[in-house]
Amino acid sequence: MELQLTGKVVLVSGGSEGLGAAVCQRLVEEGARVALCARNPQRLEVTAASLRSLGGDVLAVPADVSRAEDVERFVAAAYERWGRVDALVNNAGSASAKAFLSVTDAEWEEDLQLKLFAAMRAVRLVVPHLRTAGGGAIVNVLSIKAKEPGKNTTPSSVSRAAGMALTKVLSKELGPDNIRVNAVLVGMIESGQWARRAESAGKPPEVLYAERSREAGVPLGRIGRAEEFADVVAFLVSSRASYVTGTAINVDGGLSGAV
Repeated sequence: MELQLTGKVVLVSGGSEGLGAAVCQRLVEEGARVALCARNPQRLEVTAASLRSLGGDVLAVPADVSRAEDVERFVAAAYERWGRVDALVNNAGSASAKAFLSVTDAEWEEDLQLKLFAAMRAVRLVVPHLRTAGGGAIVNVLSIKAKEPGKNTTPSSVSRAAGMALTKVLSKELGPDNIRVNAVLVGMIESGQWARRAESAGKPPEVLYAERSREAGVPLGRIGRAEEFADVVAFLVSSRASYVTGTAINVDGGLSGAV
């Protein structure tokens, strides 16, 4: 299905590896112009070079989106490059899950800055550009734990739940401007974080993936592929999802038990 993204300008945070890199590649394949940011400049440039080898019109901006000034610089750089913004994918995040009583104030602050405040600031900065463009799309990448938190999942599950609330509020407020806002709730999907876990465990990634999917009881019997996640995000960014807003789509192989 043609997603009609040719020439559209899409900003992707956390775009240097894993899920973010997969989203950037999918968007480039659809003809979008992509600005991506991440904290690691070396990894970011490797990904950008790969995207350019596919013919992508790409802008790579080293940035830590937990810092307000870096978010502002990222959005400004994209607008300066192309003179418009059509969509935003808030993908930056990290693995942070443990028992509530073991989480310090500093850890709460760090998690909220990265997963909630970064998205909030980016939205605030891109909305004027989306309005000028006549509308657009925002996708917040969250976790199935946002709807189904369990023990030992703080602070991440709380930050993600706040992201769900932000998604719904924004969809109501920005709908009249033809700006759609949705969330993608991720389950067990191949990513850089999983690859590092496999390395720490001294196992090939595919072995760890198989073990964890069995332990978790994923109905489809496997961990998801990054490109499967990217396909959903690209659809939500595109005009093919023109009547979809204020919703959260699980990409989890059926793992979540939430209705």
